[in-house]
Amino acid sequence: MTTRRLLLPLVFISGMASLGVEFGASRLLAPYFGTSLYVWGVLIGLILIYLSAGYVIGGRLADRHPRDTVLFQLTAWAGFWIGLIPLVSYPILLLSQQGFATLSIGLVAGALLAVVSLFAVPVVLLGCVSPFAIRLLLTDVRTGGNTAGAVYALSTGGSILGTFLPVFWFIPTFGTRPTLVGFGVALLLISIAGLWSTRRWYAILLVVVVAATALLPQGIKPAGQGRLLYEKDSAYGYIQVVQVGTRTELVLNEGQAIHSIYDPTSLTTGGPWDYFLLGGYFRPAQAAEPRPRDVAILGLAGGTAARQYTAAYGPAVSITGVEIDPAILDVAHRYFHLDEPNVHPVVQDARYWLATNSGSYDVVVMDAYRQPYIPFHLTTKEFFEQVRGHLRPGGAAVVNAGRTTTDFRLVNALASTMAAVYSNVYLVDVPSFSNTIIYGTSQPTSLADVRHNLGLAGEPLVATVAASAQGEGNLRISEYHSQVFTDDLAPVERLIDAIILGYASGS
Repeated sequence: MTTRRLLLPLVFISGMASLGVEFGASRLLAPYFGTSLYVWGVLIGLILIYLSAGYVIGGRLADRHPRDTVLFQLTAWAGFWIGLIPLVSYPILLLSQQGFATLSIGLVAGALLAVVSLFAVPVVLLGCVSPFAIRLLLTDVRTGGNTAGAVYALSTGGSILGTFLPVFWFIPTFGTRPTLVGFGVALLLISIAGLWSTRRWYAILLVVVVAATALLPQGIKPAGQGRLLYEKDSAYGYIQVVQVGTRTELVLNEGQAIHSIYDPTSLTTGGPWDYFLLGGYFRPAQAAEPRPRDVAILGLAGGTAARQYTAAYGPAVSITGVEIDPAILDVAHRYFHLDEPNVHPVVQDARYWLATNSGSYDVVVMDAYRQPYIPFHLTTKEFFEQVRGHLRPGGAAVVNAGRTTTDFRLVNALASTMAAVYSNVYLVDVPSFSNTIIYGTSQPTSLADVRHNLGLAGEPLVATVAASAQGEGNLRISEYHSQVFTDDLAPVERLIDAIILGYASGS
């Protein structure tokens, strides 16, 4: 009867571990497959399938072998497997990513294989716990509803804790791998307590898991190219800093895009940050070169654009850089030399910052990607109206939009939405990157006005970028006027998913 007292605590810890494993799974997958809707769909769908299988298996086992020791053995194996996941995840995830890289459904298939291989066994075993515990605790059919209610309430309570602890404490403080090991150890400890009187040899499982953690590789993921300088699993994603020749690059999550570049040998990067410098020139024709006084960058990242603005216009330009992830700001200071006194970083969500800040700016840049997506609330008419409300007369909004060589659907959607807010909308393609920069003007402006202003650029960095924008960048007026995204309807993820699938299939 003593072990029966541990059944309800076991249910609670098992519920906590099941959600903890799901969050751990998403974080393990992110550096290899990203956090796209497809990856989340595969992950959540398979976790639910595993739990459903566990409910069926647990119920049948409980009827055939209604003994406490059987249940505690199941949870001991679940804890053991969870503790091993961090040890074996590196080769499995790397193999999944590389093995499916050339397939048109590689993203989905790779994530599927990784999740099946890593998480099927422990989640199925955890699914066995609730029906098994109900069978063991049920002493009178007349109180069956009360027993089942208590078990499911405790399991759900554990799941709630298993949601909050990884998100707000364990993963940001200790990282994904120690978090998974911690949940595995918690299951092992209560399982060993339940088995101590009859199966003491199970205690060796805890020793094995602890020993396995000492053998864990120090890295999370190798650099795609170049030399890995730094990596961190932050509250918002996986961060890598990579050295490629003379360039230091900021890479986030699955590494399919570069989010910042620092190169002490060159002020130009060839990337979208160069073209952010031109935002102040998209206004009616000026008699003298328009030099911005205040710039806001939504999505500061490593501070590439902020450094270029400072290099071009000097410390007189005041730059406010909004970045949601404080860990990225730390990286920006340590590796990307974001130390200009005129740059004022703010840790905040861009939309919330706009709503609570009263400043006015000559240029507002939006570069807040969570690759491969733009947060939907930063793509809507209401958002661009907020941006326009922070522009001085003649100011411009600048948006970085991803695309492929032939698929401009995201550019179309963003430019169409901006056209509902701004007087004129212009486009410049980034020659060396798969990006198009969209400029929205707060005053009526002609293409001749913009070309005239660009011709006034005297600083060599700006003049070089201005020439590129008018030449290979194909500076032009946007002719897009399709769906306007709103806070109520902004299917940006579905649109980007369609672009990804179209690119993967070659269509």
